[in-house]
Amino acid sequence: MARYFIYLAYDGTNYHGWQIQPNGNSVQETLIKALSTFLRRQVDVVGAGRTDAGVHARMMVAHFDFEDGLDCLSVTDKLNRLLPPDISVYKVCRVKPDAHARFDALYRTYKYYVTTRKSPFNRMYAWRIYQPLDFEKMNEAAATLFDYVDFTSFSKVHTDVKTNNCRIMYARWEQTGDSEWVFTIQADRFLRNMVRAVVGTLVEVGRGKMTVDGFRKVIERKDRCSAGSSVPGHALFLVDVGYPTTLFLDIVCED
Repeated sequence: MARYFIYLAYDGTNYHGWQIQPNGNSVQETLIKALSTFLRRQVDVVGAGRTDAGVHARMMVAHFDFEDGLDCLSVTDKLNRLLPPDISVYKVCRVKPDAHARFDALYRTYKYYVTTRKSPFNRMYAWRIYQPLDFEKMNEAAATLFDYVDFTSFSKVHTDVKTNNCRIMYARWEQTGDSEWVFTIQADRFLRNMVRAVVGTLVEVGRGKMTVDGFRKVIERKDRCSAGSSVPGHALFLVDVGYPTTLFLDIVCED
């Protein structure tokens, strides 16, 4: 039995997140159905993480097991024919038998987009804000994230994780246009709802409703109720997942 990584992207608008849901479409279930149809047997797929309802991915990674000798190029091509237009497979590659899409990931990178101007072209992929934000102060607050590892204050309550510790590697707002900004955050792992809660709390700083020191105290309280509201999911993108090169056994096959 061999293990393979799938690199894919999806528009999360029509899905209830990555993970299989009892009463709603999920990206994971859609991918499993397409893969099982092509391979003519039931195949389980494990993702690098869980994106929430409406959240998008420019780069998600998942793994599945099948017999040795699978033609990666054929899998990539056939999956793209079977999958709906809002899910696309970039490449498939063989990895070590014990490689794990979730547990072996070195980092994940997310981007959150905001705009101050109404536009018919980015309304599905950016959150419109109606008042000016102090992005300099927001970056000052974001820099304090590097001083902590316990982010309970930004986690969805009643989750099944064993620890709320994460190592933040990058967190910064950058202007990408006259009225558009993007927040990029990278960490070894993320908690449920964490990025949206971090952004929501940073926006409180940008609006002048919370100081940078107040943002720091939110982290230290380890209480979700002390943080800001979660921002909408439609402006959030998973953009990268990184792995050790030693996991890969052959040349990556791309469509």
